[in-house]
Amino acid sequence: MRGDRTAARAGGCALGAWAAFGLLTAVVVGHDGRPLPLDRALLSWSVGHRPDVALAFARGVTATGTGVVPFVLAAVAGVVAGRTPRQRALAVALCLGCLGAGQALRYGVMTLVARPRPPLTDWQTHASGWAFPSGHTTTSALAAGLLIVALRVRGARGGAPLAVAAGAWAALVALTRVYLGVHWFSDVVGGWLFAAGWLGVCLYAVARRPGAEPFHGVTAAGGDTGSGPPRTPRPPGPAGPAQPRTAGTTQHRTAGATQVRTMGAAQGRTAGTA
Repeated sequence: MRGDRTAARAGGCALGAWAAFGLLTAVVVGHDGRPLPLDRALLSWSVGHRPDVALAFARGVTATGTGVVPFVLAAVAGVVAGRTPRQRALAVALCLGCLGAGQALRYGVMTLVARPRPPLTDWQTHASGWAFPSGHTTTSALAAGLLIVALRVRGARGGAPLAVAAGAWAALVALTRVYLGVHWFSDVVGGWLFAAGWLGVCLYAVARRPGAEPFHGVTAAGGDTGSGPPRTPRPPGPAGPAQPRTAGTTQHRTAGATQVRTMGAAQGRTAGTA
């Protein structure tokens, strides 16, 4: 993927996501943190549809949205993105740094907004801190986004199904936060927008750095873009390089002129003898 094209796309994604996140944050703050109309409706539906099997499944999925799993996925994304051991080590460090810094930045925003969570009586799992934006949503979306980008950059076999699986996992983690009653739906939307904006910023920074490893010189399909080192030309075959056409034409013209002069001289001697 070309560095300039990647930077442009990442920058556009970041600007759009941050603008939408800023607007949603303004709406939440303007309502003094109170739930929006859709927030109440989805929480009421979740409270009324909680069979034991669904609750057990939701708790299992939501537990993967924080802790070790997202960081493992981020490290895998770095390994997938790199070509050489050096590039892989650099990519792993960048992916882990993106995830860790994103979590810290989200925590700061959450503290500033200070939005209360839904009523404690509706909770079906443990939660702590303020509500907006959702931490599990942001973390899982960042981890899944890093893996999807890495699969896209390297064009790995089976990358499309893996990317779909990563995206579905992140979406499920986010929705379980609403289903289990610990977040409003607008918290989840805020987490998605925050993750998209931060991921765009990180990709832009990587694409604009000198060399842009591990993205420099790699197309979306995993091939060369032509920006890498020049290819060594193949040596000529056994017959040697082909002669230019001008050389052959010149030789024919010279031979013809010599033959004409020789014939003229012979005719002159014959005439003198006669």
